[in-house]
Amino acid sequence: MAGVLGMILAGGEGSRLRPLTESRSKPAVPFGGSYRLIDFALNNFVNADLMRIYVLTQFKSQSLFHHLKKGWNISGITDRFIDPIPAQMRTGKRWYEGTADAIYQNIRFMELAEPDQVCIFGSDHIYKMDIKQVLDFHKQKHASLTVSALRVPLSEASQFGVIEVDSDGRMVGFEEKPAEPKSIPGDPDHALVSMGNYVFEAKPLFAELIEDADNPDSSHDFGKDIIPKMFPRGDVFVYDFSQNQIPGEKGVVYWRDVGTIDSYWQAHMDLLEKEPPFSLYNRNWPLHTFYPALPPATFSDSDNRRVQIIDSLVCNGSYVRCSRIEKSVLGFRSNIASACDISESILLGDVKVGEGCVLRRVIIDKNADIAPHTKIGVDIEEDRKHFHVSEDGIVVIPKGVRVGY
Repeated sequence: MAGVLGMILAGGEGSRLRPLTESRSKPAVPFGGSYRLIDFALNNFVNADLMRIYVLTQFKSQSLFHHLKKGWNISGITDRFIDPIPAQMRTGKRWYEGTADAIYQNIRFMELAEPDQVCIFGSDHIYKMDIKQVLDFHKQKHASLTVSALRVPLSEASQFGVIEVDSDGRMVGFEEKPAEPKSIPGDPDHALVSMGNYVFEAKPLFAELIEDADNPDSSHDFGKDIIPKMFPRGDVFVYDFSQNQIPGEKGVVYWRDVGTIDSYWQAHMDLLEKEPPFSLYNRNWPLHTFYPALPPATFSDSDNRRVQIIDSLVCNGSYVRCSRIEKSVLGFRSNIASACDISESILLGDVKVGEGCVLRRVIIDKNADIAPHTKIGVDIEEDRKHFHVSEDGIVVIPKGVRVGY
């Protein structure tokens, strides 16, 4: 698909994911042991053979650059590339002021690529989407813009752009984050919302961006400004994400916004179900990422104690001695000493846990060191005095912290 250009918005600050985003941008946050959040958007493009991609970065982007360089480097011999573009302040000394402004500030890169269609996607959701199917729908409808949408419970719809469609799939109404969202006709419990994934015809996109940039009253955002202005013309269509078919998979589509600590933790627990709603094992839809050169995970028993690993994911380079791990995700190089009891926890990698520790519903960021016989997640009120604790009681240990020494 030489005429298609991908633009991935990867500048998110991710303030609601603190302290995981104290030193990295949201798209660079590790997920599922082996991955980063941005990997899921990139895999959606690459598995659809859409290989001309710009990744727009902004806040705390060093670890994201490092990951892209090591895991997503494509040779420049052919017209295929995955190139990170930092915020270069080409149109003045300012950061990106909205999603549309982020694209506008890089309009020259897009013009040089001479695309027919531009796919503008976010980078911080967990899902699989065959973008070719969205492009086919877009072309079939002769749309100037196609917005991908999904159903969500009405109680959650105020967090999104809420869409109304006619029987032909044409957008006939749109409200960005309304206080009282409209439900789907005939389904009072759900609303149809924008996923923040757009397929534009290139020429209308460029024209809209230039006009929007000159408007001093605009917030320069796709949801607040561009879409409300375009849909009354009648050539904006809505793609139903539930119709997307991933090769080798059947069943309900999975989409998770991991914008908070609690949703991030829950998405990991989803991976550990007996029949997970999001598969890491589909050979027809491989999930590419950067894998460091590491030995296999190692498990070591003693004469009087055995390792127990129950419903968990353990990454390469990890070493677990005589401990019990249940419903947990251990990232690369997790080092667990003997007699530990870890459950419903997420270790992001390079974590050292001393002998006899008890961890319950804990997220531990990289390079943390937990002293022997430390208990975390057992007494939440005590934990609140020392650590960040989420609304649902998930305790977060920040990057590089030594606990209990």
